[in-house]
Amino acid sequence: MEIDCGSPSVLQGALYGEAEAPVGSREFLCEGSESALLNCSSRKSSGRNSCSPGQAVGLTCSDQDNFRLVGEASRCAGRLEMKHQEEWRPVDAWDHYWNMNSAAAICAQLDCGSAVSERNSWIASQRPVWKIWSDCFQSGSALKNCLPDYVNSDKSHEIICSGLLVEPLIFLSPSTDGVSTGRKQGSELLIGSSFSIMCSIRPQYEGGSFQLIFSTSNYTQNHTLPAVNHSALFLFSAAGHAHQGTYRCVYHVYVLSYNFSSMSQPLNLTVSVSASLTALIIRLVVVLLGLLGSVLVLYFKAKRNQKSGPGNNHHDEGSRAEGSLEEETAV
Repeated sequence: MEIDCGSPSVLQGALYGEAEAPVGSREFLCEGSESALLNCSSRKSSGRNSCSPGQAVGLTCSDQDNFRLVGEASRCAGRLEMKHQEEWRPVDAWDHYWNMNSAAAICAQLDCGSAVSERNSWIASQRPVWKIWSDCFQSGSALKNCLPDYVNSDKSHEIICSGLLVEPLIFLSPSTDGVSTGRKQGSELLIGSSFSIMCSIRPQYEGGSFQLIFSTSNYTQNHTLPAVNHSALFLFSAAGHAHQGTYRCVYHVYVLSYNFSSMSQPLNLTVSVSASLTALIIRLVVVLLGLLGSVLVLYFKAKRNQKSGPGNNHHDEGSRAEGSLEEETAV
């Protein structure tokens, strides 16, 4: 609890046995009357190991975040505060080595991306702050190794991280003429139906715009609309196979003197024909093929009759002529 690492989870006596224990960055000089370890005076370690062989103790803490940024609409921007001895206070540095590397260490611990800016933040009147050495941010070690001192100061630090925006949401908006059931990683549309894609983001900052990016294996297109009530609606009509692909929403906003953007998860869209419509098309094709067959049959019958008709007439006329000749011979 004293070093803000949470409750102890593992305690091992004589962890290093007869081996030499690693040397810490700070040596505590306790007299025996202190009620807490941090009440002991301390000094930076000179590299000498003062622990006797077999006397080193290993302690593993449950860990917890002890830094935060406050004062802005995002948890990834604002004044730096540290929790120490169960109390949150602004942070100031003893030396002048606080820089973007220090800010980057804070952004990384908060899972806020990289550092965009850092500056001194002046407090209206002197108030209690935690004073720390900035080199604990430069070494690459855990920030929980920073042991602060309690002082009054009128200065702290403000940090802006790249992960200032939350992730926008994207979803297919219902339409009146045919959105079928959604699938796990996308949605399916009926061909010819109208549809719309909604981009939205949790309220943080006013204004901004949404960019809808549509991509396939062959090309990429994008459309942009201003954000109204933290959302934008992109309308489409007569869905066709050209609308199949991956859609993403990107939210852009200018805030705190910087441009920020955040991209949504992908929405995979497919366009297909319904089962009932497919059956109807099949029936129509069968009927058309039947009609075509009937027309062809009638056509060939008529063609055959046309060819056989004149030959039969000449045969009848010849028979009648032979009959008349026989009658005349008999007479």
